[in-house]
Order: sequence, then C-alpha cells, then structure tokens
Amino acid sequence: MTEDKKPKIYRAKPTPGAKSAAKPAPAPSEAREGQRIAKLLARAGVASRREIERMIEAGRIELNGNLVEHPSLLLKNLTGITVDGNPVAEPAPAKLYRFHKPNGYLTAERDFSGKKTIYDVLPDMERVMPIGRLDMNTEGLLLMTTDGEFKREMELPKNGIERTYRARTFGDISQNQLEELYRGITIEGMHYGPITANLERRTGRNQWIEMTLTEGKNREVRRVLEHFGLEVSRLIRTRYGPFVLGDLQKGEIEVVRQHDLVQFRKSLK
Repeated sequence: MTEDKKPKIYRAKPTPGAKSAAKPAPAPSEAREGQRIAKLLARAGVASRREIERMIEAGRIELNGNLVEHPSLLLKNLTGITVDGNPVAEPAPAKLYRFHKPNGYLTAERDFSGKKTIYDVLPDMERVMPIGRLDMNTEGLLLMTTDGEFKREMELPKNGIERTYRARTFGDISQNQLEELYRGITIEGMHYGPITANLERRTGRNQWIEMTLTEGKNREVRRVLEHFGLEVSRLIRTRYGPFVLGDLQKGEIEVVRQHDLVQFRKSLK
C-alpha cells in the first residue's frame, strides 16, 4: 500500500471541547470473554446490529484477514477488524442529533426504487443513524445518533420512551372519544397501548389533535385516527423522550449537548 493512500478509518468526529467519558468497568464475564462483534461494531457507529449481521453474511467483515462467519463472535476490542477492507476504530462517545425531517422523504439509507431519503437532505457530516422511523409522509423530530447500541436502547419497547405527535385531521371527533384511547385499543387484531390524546383548536370539521404514546408501532397514529373515521392531512412528531423539535427548521440538524445526552442515558438504567 502506498503512503499517499491510507486506509479509511471509521471514527466519529470528536465533539469540540468535549471530554471523553470514562469507560465503566466491564462485568466479570465480559472481561473474560469479551462482547459480540455485532454489538461492538454497532457501538462504533458502523451500522445497526441487524445491518451488521447482513454485512457478515455478505462477507464484508474480516478479523486479521479472515472472514467473520457469525455475529456472535466474542471480542475484547476491534483490533484487527476491517469492514470492506477498512480498519475500524474503537468507538468514540455517543453523539445525538435533533433532525427536522421534511415530508416526502424515506427514513432509510437508500431506496432502490429511486425515492428520496433523509440522507439526501442531511449535510455532509459523520455517519449517523436514525432512532426509530418516521413514515415518508410524516415530518418533524427524528433523532439521529452515531452509536448503534444507543439507537437500540432508545427503540426498545421496555424503556417506554414517550413520543408526541400533532395531527391535522378532517372529520368528527370528541374529546370523550379521544380519552378512550388511554385504555388502549385493538384495531384489526393489532393492539395499541395507552395513548394520551387531546383535541386542540378546531375550525369546522378540521382540527389539530395532539397524541402521546410509547410504543411507536408502524403507522400507529394514522391507523388509530383513521379508525375514528378521520382523514389525516398532516402529521408532525414534536417530541421524543425529553428532546423536542422546538424551532428547528425543516432539513436542519443540531447536535444535542453532551451533558443532556449523558443525563438522559442515566435515566434509562
């Protein structure tokens, strides 16, 4: 290899002025056996665990020049690991971004049918992954992170992290009907857990409805409102956990303060 063509290093850019957090002492079993390669690579921001499993199946990941055959391989660190021939650096502290996803973009890295994705909107920056998804025709707050393990934490149903949406709808609905959602609802065999819903301003048969839920199942808000006979013309996510959309403009992305991220992660444990 020539000196003017060094291998690419998968490393997150350091946050200006931020200090690296001390790594917690590993559990005895981890110190002895290590951690799964899929988990380590996810923490390093290479991809999600599921995507890493696909990369291993495709023969894209090697250890000391030998193909990695299974995502359960235990390692103490990423020394000797390459992805597509490129060395992988040890993970930097996780970073979190608030992104205002515009309407009309898929929450995906690529789409083979040619539809535009959020990565067509994002600026040239370090690799970030979406936490959860927003439908193509849903806009608003989409959290992005450099850490695949943190992404997984945020998406786990057991953590019960609240998401708040505002929906512009057409049709007839009362506050009493919306309050029934707090007991949960089953639609066509799919059960949705408790939802807090409030009727906001109304003009004729048009109204805005605010809904807060914790499950975030596929098209949950739209399906619940359509079950009441409402037509949804606009859907905006305004909050995910303690992080809010605020005055972030469509297509803008802003890093969350490291202190706020650390404090939030402590609350998950």
